Amino acid sequence: MSKLLLNLRYVLDDEIEDVRAMLDGNRIGFYETEPSRWGISHGGIWVRDDDDLPRAKQLMAGYQAERQARVRAENDAARRDGTAETFMDVLRAQPGRVLLIVLAIVLLLGLVALPAVLLRT
Repeated sequence: MSKLLLNLRYVLDDEIEDVRAMLDGNRIGFYETEPSRWGISHGGIWVRDDDDLPRAKQLMAGYQAERQARVRAENDAARRDGTAETFMDVLRAQPGRVLLIVLAIVLLLGLVALPAVLLRT
């Protein structure tokens, strides 16, 4: 029976390609499910054979640890070089989006505080 190895929710395309290559390289049978039309399911990578699942999980853990270290090093290097995206970069590039997000936050905070204000009077 197939077992889910990787839920594809919020997984970047390059990571999916790396996982496919890792499974192919280690001759682990797998298949993918597509995301649902309405966004309920985001798809996944499934291991076909239960006997391959422990090895696939072990490979996946090693891959994720290596990827985490690599991405953190790239992020630290970008911060040192000054090329990392900052809040001011986002504000300059998309001021309308930032304004809408700030307004939504203020509105939500007001809704959360509304019961306390109403109970006070």
